[in-house]
Formats: sequence, C-alpha cells, structure tokens
Amino acid sequence: MPLEAGLLEILACPACHSPLEDKSADEAAPELICTSRDCGLAYPVRDGIPVLLVDEARRPA
Repeated sequence: MPLEAGLLEILACPACHSPLEDKSADEAAPELICTSRDCGLAYPVRDGIPVLLVDEARRPA
C-alpha cells in the first residue's frame, strides 16, 4: 500500500534531513529511500507505517 502524497511530502530522513522517496510499490519489501547521495539510507515500511529509526535502516549497497 503506497503512502499518501501529503505524508511523503513532510517526511524527511532522520539522519540527514533530506527528502525521502517511496519505493513501496516497486518491491516486495516496501521502504523509503533517502534522496541524499551521501546518506542514501533505506527505511522499512511495516504494515503501511514508515519506521524512521536510523538503527532500523538499511545501508546502501
């Protein structure tokens, strides 16, 4: 289930405060990706709720 556009507009990466990009519709494991080239953390979305904890984020490959 994709996130609402209004919600996505106000969410930011907790680590660097850059905007997040919704990759929920593209993958079996939905996540929000930080748009910063330096950060790039991927935050999981569980049951339609973004988990914006740096400790839960996946590092870029």
